[in-house]
Amino acid sequence: MPKVEDRFILQDAVTSAAEAEIKNALTKALKFTTPLPTGEMVWHAWGKGSGKPCLYLLHGGYGSWIHWIRNVDALASHFTVYAGDIPGLGDSDAPPDRRNPDEIGRLIANGIELLTPTSEQARLMGFSFGGVISGYVAPYLGPRLKSLTLVGASGMGLRRVEFLPLARFERDMDPRAIRCLARRNLELLMVRDPKTVDSLALHMQVMNTTRAVTKSRWISRLPSLVDKLPKLTCSISGIWGEFDSTSFPYLAERRNFMAKLPTFSGFEVIPDAGHWAMYENAKDFNNAAIKLIT
Repeated sequence: MPKVEDRFILQDAVTSAAEAEIKNALTKALKFTTPLPTGEMVWHAWGKGSGKPCLYLLHGGYGSWIHWIRNVDALASHFTVYAGDIPGLGDSDAPPDRRNPDEIGRLIANGIELLTPTSEQARLMGFSFGGVISGYVAPYLGPRLKSLTLVGASGMGLRRVEFLPLARFERDMDPRAIRCLARRNLELLMVRDPKTVDSLALHMQVMNTTRAVTKSRWISRLPSLVDKLPKLTCSISGIWGEFDSTSFPYLAERRNFMAKLPTFSGFEVIPDAGHWAMYENAKDFNNAAIKLIT
């Protein structure tokens, strides 16, 4: 499984505070793995054994389950929550073909089927790149999927404003340069208010970027969901940050696109939040997610 090289991480107060918060979240979780042809996909579960319906979370590009760290406890009050590391990201091993979203979707769907009790339907929520990948997961699950909730997802072929290009990680960067890169990219893409880039967000971004092997950006730009969503039989809903950098000022186009789907079930906008709405405004996001997920 991918590991962060020590030379990329500064050992200071920022790192210590972030690692303590991650460790605390994991003390409440159980770890599961599902098979890949080249290794394992890693899942962390909150509320396992509660008997509550299963909800599966897929994170964004160059991310990991930590994208959901401010949501898993609240969601676990209503669901058995499985937050997965998409193959080739986080702690999961790489898929055989890192540029094949359909294969990645099939492998994730296989994992969800293995983890979900046979008598139960699954719920799925995908953020950004994870939303696009969810569009590939859903057809493989068929009637076993009860609902799909997209969070700040692309893949709809709709207008967006091009912001400044994200900085690229290079293997010869020193830890301080990598941290500066991580902060810049978070401020450009993920949040509305730069003050919300705290020690946890910064540490998570460094960890995720330096071990990512699945290149998600070009997959996120594919109009994959245009053809896939109308064919699904599960209920479909959406959650977007009010100032999502990938959608603003064209958020209404996302809402209108989804509202025309045969199984559309709702759309919520999280105020004063950017792309990473579930971190920047976790309270409102959690309430919206619990309201929408059926």
